[in-house]
Formats: sequence, structure tokens, C-alpha cells
Amino acid sequence: MSNKNKYIIRFTPLNRTLHFFMIISFIILALTGMSLKFSYTNWAKVLSAIFGGYESAGYLHRFAAIIMIIVFTTHIVNLFILKHKEFGSWKKMLFGYNSMLFNKKDIHDFRDSLKWFLGRGERPEYGRWTYWEKFDYFAVFWGMFVISSTGLTLWFPEFFTKFIPGWILNVTTIIHSDEALLAVGFIFTVHFFNTHLRPEKFPMDIVIFSGRIPLEEFKLDRPDEYKKLVGNGTLETYLSDQYPANVIKLMKIFGWCALLTGFSIVLLIIYAMLFSYR
Repeated sequence: MSNKNKYIIRFTPLNRTLHFFMIISFIILALTGMSLKFSYTNWAKVLSAIFGGYESAGYLHRFAAIIMIIVFTTHIVNLFILKHKEFGSWKKMLFGYNSMLFNKKDIHDFRDSLKWFLGRGERPEYGRWTYWEKFDYFAVFWGMFVISSTGLTLWFPEFFTKFIPGWILNVTTIIHSDEALLAVGFIFTVHFFNTHLRPEKFPMDIVIFSGRIPLEEFKLDRPDEYKKLVGNGTLETYLSDQYPANVIKLMKIFGWCALLTGFSIVLLIIYAMLFSYR
């Protein structure tokens, strides 16, 4: 079989589905949450009116939070399934080649990346996951723990104040608000840049939507993983054709909507923090 014009499958249908719902829920959470946090601005008032008022925005915010929790829980359950079916042991899963845990190679790749940025070395041969992708991955775990736990105390204050003093709710309000602002700023700037705005991916990388990357691009983007697949003779099992052009077009439309929405939220936040006052 000729490999010309072939694509490498990088993400499973479940990976892509979970990421799709994470995008939807995160954007809804960002829009509704930031409209409340910056409610003193004109744009937040207009945005809340679109949602049907601040009370309706609150309902929508909690609905999106449920979706996010379901996505996260599904991913955790899938990790246990993968451990049983594909890896056999936690040691192999957590410390093997495809692990999301940081290892020595990530340290070397980070060092070599800095040299490459400064023109003092070659581009590192990245593997299955890069150090910045692993950072993004674990940032979600931290955000889910902090934002979800504080959000639940604010959602069910009567229940939680049976076990904690009432003043804790004031603390959780601050933590929830500021951590959410940090998450929104990070996702819509750093994550967007690393994923879509890097020179080799600009203006958009749709691999998370299609699950596929051109083989020639894969050789340049993940040379270490490519060599490993060729070496163990499994490359052919990951080869596939790309989706039809009309399907790719829909993926790009969705991607652009998400990108433009995220950038718009960042600009509105900057405007609120620099030019609007209570």
C-alpha cells in the first residue's frame, strides 16, 4: 500500500468527542462566568441580556459545569479501561513511552527547544506528547479540582455550611473567580498559541477534530514517534484516509468559531481590567 497522501490517526473518536464537549462547555462557562465577574461593564450587561439575564446565565453556567464534569469523569474511566486493555499495568501506562507524566526526555526537549528558539541548536525530535502538551493536560486536572470543588460549595451553600464555617464561602468565591479567570486567560492565549498559532500550525490545527495528521507532516512534527512506529512495525495500523472535504470544512468552521470566541473573551477581559471601573 502506498503511503502517499496518507494520514496518521492520532486521536480516537472518544478523544475527539470529549474534546468537542469540553470546548463547548468551557466556552459557555467562560461567557457566563466572565459576564458575572465583570458585570459592571457594558459588554457584560449586553452578554447577560443575551443569556436572558444573570439568573438565566447562572443556570446555563451550572449546566455547562455538569457537562464538563461528565467529560472529565468519562476520561478518568477511560484511563482505567486503557490500563486494563492496552497496558496491563499502571507502571507500563504511567512510565511507558506514551505516558502523560513528565520524564527526562521532556527536560531534554525543553532545554533543546530553548536552544532551537535562540538559533543555537536543531529542533528537538518530539515524541508522542510534548512537554507543553503534558503541562496543558495536567493543568486541566488542577483546574477541575480547584474550580469544581469551589463551584460546588457555591452551588450548594446550605449543604456545605453544615460542615464548614460560613466565611469559607467568601474564600471559595474568590478562589473560584480568580482561578476561572486564570484558566480562561491560559486556554485562550497560551493553549491557543501552542496548538494553532505556532508557525508550523498557523492558522489552525484541526487534528483534534479530525483525529488525523498528514503522514509527511507527522514525520516532521513527531519524528521520534514516527521512528518508533516504523521500528516496531506498527506504522501501517495507524494509516488512514482523510475525511471528505465538506466534513473538513465543517470542522474548520467550528474551530474558527471557537478561536474567535476565545480571542474575543480575552480582549473583553483586558478592556474591562484596563478601561472600566466600578
